[in-house]
Amino acid sequence: MDEKLSKVDPKLLDLLVCPMTKGRLSLDRENNELVSQGARLAYPIRDGIPIMLMSEARKLED
Repeated sequence: MDEKLSKVDPKLLDLLVCPMTKGRLSLDRENNELVSQGARLAYPIRDGIPIMLMSEARKLED
């Protein structure tokens, strides 16, 4: 497991929702992001901390 991801508490990941849609997020281990399919955004995880700001999110391409 990626060292940065191993620091994220799995229970925290279960509680987090997209700030825009309030929908579920999926973990993208390859890109180290939390993905909101509903909002088409990917929120970065930096040093084991999910950055849940829409201004920091990456727009997903179709």
